Amino acid sequence: MVKRVAIVGAGVSGLASIKCCLEEGLQPTCFERSDDLGGLWRFTEHVEEGRASLYKSVVSNSSKEMSCYSDFPFPEDYPNFVPNDLFLEYLKLYAKQFNLLKYIQFKTKICSVTKCPDFDVSGQWEVVTVHEGKQNSAIFDAVMVCTGFLTNPNLPISSFPGINTFKGQYFHSREYKHPDVFKDKRVLVVGMGNSGTDIAVEASHLAKKVPFLVFLSTTGGSWVISRVFDSGYPWDMVFMTRFQNAFRNFLPTPIVTWLIAKKMNSWFNHANYGLIPENKTQLREPVLNDELPGRIITGKVLIKPSIKEVKANSVIFNNTLKEEPIDIIVFATGYTFAFPFLDESVVKVEDGQASLYKYIFPAHLQKPTLAVIGLIKPLGSMIPTGETQARWVVQVLKGVSMLPPPSVMIKEVNERNKNKHSGYGLDYCKPLQSDYIPYIDELLTSINAKPNLLSMLLTDPRLVLTIFFGPCTPYQFRLTGTGKWEGAREAIMTQWDRTFKATKTRTVQESPSLFENLLKLFSFLVLLVAVFLIFL
Repeated sequence: MVKRVAIVGAGVSGLASIKCCLEEGLQPTCFERSDDLGGLWRFTEHVEEGRASLYKSVVSNSSKEMSCYSDFPFPEDYPNFVPNDLFLEYLKLYAKQFNLLKYIQFKTKICSVTKCPDFDVSGQWEVVTVHEGKQNSAIFDAVMVCTGFLTNPNLPISSFPGINTFKGQYFHSREYKHPDVFKDKRVLVVGMGNSGTDIAVEASHLAKKVPFLVFLSTTGGSWVISRVFDSGYPWDMVFMTRFQNAFRNFLPTPIVTWLIAKKMNSWFNHANYGLIPENKTQLREPVLNDELPGRIITGKVLIKPSIKEVKANSVIFNNTLKEEPIDIIVFATGYTFAFPFLDESVVKVEDGQASLYKYIFPAHLQKPTLAVIGLIKPLGSMIPTGETQARWVVQVLKGVSMLPPPSVMIKEVNERNKNKHSGYGLDYCKPLQSDYIPYIDELLTSINAKPNLLSMLLTDPRLVLTIFFGPCTPYQFRLTGTGKWEGAREAIMTQWDRTFKATKTRTVQESPSLFENLLKLFSFLVLLVAVFLIFL
């Protein structure tokens, strides 16, 4: 029987895993190689081995109502999109609230996690660690790996001919901390993800001006959206609803692609800015940046194609012969992940993914006592995703929730890795990508915690309408079943109050007209009819 659980990493998923173990009577020990909790969200002036490194200005891309732990809302006075220092403070509040710190061993590096000789019977693991130069070994009944997918910087130098002749400075984006490094320099940022775009925008405020610009090089382009969405609401509270998700998945992919493109271009025409994705059918995570279009239209950032050649003091881009003088190149080329403490026979990383059942369990193991938490890229926040994974894993470890036979799991993993698309909804084609709401619901179903909207419609129709048509906030995942939280309903019904409290800092008088009231009543009746039609 599983009792002692080793948890690797004290980031957002590691903290959730500790709490889930404690709630179910297990005995967790968390090993954190640094001197504090927070993982990715802990800013340091220096780069640390084995994790991504923040720059000082990082702000969350998911709003606070969508990215909190499911039974622990952010403080209501926090901004809707949270700066990294406040995010870390929230994680510390969470750890303090649930008394998690005493289960974490800081400054402790995992050297190896190996099967015990009697693994096929016991399912146990030997965990070897190093703390202040001293090596220790202990036996655990189960292991939860919470190191994420941003561990090793991806710096494909060989893809940039001539880079070794470059006399300026170049580095990976994880080494970037403050924009001062760009003062009076000619800057090129390679890679148009969230980090690359942020860095290019920040550089444009300090880099050398006329006649030079900050260049942002992209191979495939990207949709760019603002955190401020329809009517000024946070983008994900508008986009991530059960209704919209069901509607998108009902439509053929070409129609969904057209609708997404129309919506993305409602802010600005991406083609006119050189940003439109080359492949609009296959989903790529959109870039969240509130300033980029303004920096482009004012001539501060120039979008360029991929690099053809790097010279001593300049670069040549594809489709042009002109040399552009450059002093600094920042490679915002992402990360890879690895599990150096695990043998490849346990978890093998190949082509940017691992053969994990439901992105969690190694499918071939005879005993499901090792789980990987947070190795997934949902179109949604990682905190509730990792937390829900941990809730399910603990039920599996206890024997309450049963996994299929290894052969069935292996078959499912192989089918998923083929990236066969159904032809409906968004095309999640990249490794580790997943449809957020259906994935969470699948895990919740396994622990009997998915809310039954049809039965709830008879007893609490107002709540059902809020759940279905409103933002899919994590509180929904605590309404019923295993891990039920008594405050879940109130948190759902007051989610917009906390959202507006952060922005409505000046009291204004509003007097809705009779027409507006009638329109709201009519809209409510239409929504009610829609719910009945969907569930009939």
